[in-house]
Amino acid sequence: MTETMKAIRHVGYHTFPELKDVPKPSPGPGEVLLKVAGSGACHSDVAIFNEFDEGLVPALDPEYTLGHEISGWVEEVGDGVAGLDKGDAYLVYGPTGCGRCDMCARGAETYCRYPEEAGANGLGLGRDGGMAEYVVVPAGNLIPLGDADPIAASALADAGLTPYHAIKKALPALNGGGKTALVIGLGGLGLIAVQILKALTGATIIATDAKEEALSSAADLGATTVPVGDKQVEQIRELTGGRGVDAVFDFVGIGATVTTALRSAGVGADIAIVGLGDGSAADWSFRASPYEARLYSTYWGSRDELFELVEMLRRGQIEPLYTTYPLEKGLEAYQLLLDGKVSGRAVIVPHGE
Repeated sequence: MTETMKAIRHVGYHTFPELKDVPKPSPGPGEVLLKVAGSGACHSDVAIFNEFDEGLVPALDPEYTLGHEISGWVEEVGDGVAGLDKGDAYLVYGPTGCGRCDMCARGAETYCRYPEEAGANGLGLGRDGGMAEYVVVPAGNLIPLGDADPIAASALADAGLTPYHAIKKALPALNGGGKTALVIGLGGLGLIAVQILKALTGATIIATDAKEEALSSAADLGATTVPVGDKQVEQIRELTGGRGVDAVFDFVGIGATVTTALRSAGVGADIAIVGLGDGSAADWSFRASPYEARLYSTYWGSRDELFELVEMLRRGQIEPLYTTYPLEKGLEAYQLLLDGKVSGRAVIVPHGE
């Protein structure tokens, strides 16, 4: 008789996920079966099942198990896998690529040249992910956690790695005294971004959001906060003496936040659009935008950066803010995320804490 397990599945576009019984997987050659410790619920999951239309990204077509922020303990290894002991804790690098292009070779499967060959964008993104009791992952995607808490670490796989990659890219703009960084959007990514900026730079950190609770959390982490409102940009620029900020990290990515980023930036600033919102309505004009500012997008991060991020966790330089939910209440967590009622990260813990 086939052994089964519970899993939260993406079953259709514009359709809420379902908790279903599915066969417990077994690892193939070069793969590892993990007993899931934690799996973060991400806004990109919500975008996929709630906003995407069929044919937009064929690699994400249902059905599969959600969850691309995964940590767990080794349960079983497939043929050709050595050096991994049962019970050891690992964080999972979520992206999967073709494995043969230059981007994959450097550990940046997010920018794989031939994603269609992989058949999926990643674990939980076209391929079965971690919103389940067990998950099969490529052995090369495992990042050792050592004595770090795997549940706390799970959110780092995206909510930590994505801002870390964006901030590392912008470090030249923040190198020097008197620098200022702006974080727009204080969800799971934004709050970790505040901590990463504090650990990696000496910049003054300004954080903005519409939620009082999020602003309070950012202030507790050392940021100067500005609420969303008519005087938002004016207040941000006042904090910089009118010069504008040196680097902006927009973790929302809608037209209004991109416009705020452009209006808040100073001459020569880096403006990183990290959020997956539709920023097509951003208000840009030559004279109203800072000269020589660099506007660019970033997506996720690389395997080597995830190793660095785990080391920051182990050294106490970052501490993810999260709330745990049992797998049976995972759908409730997604509904709260959909309703904008999650502070920090919602982490599903299939086997308890």
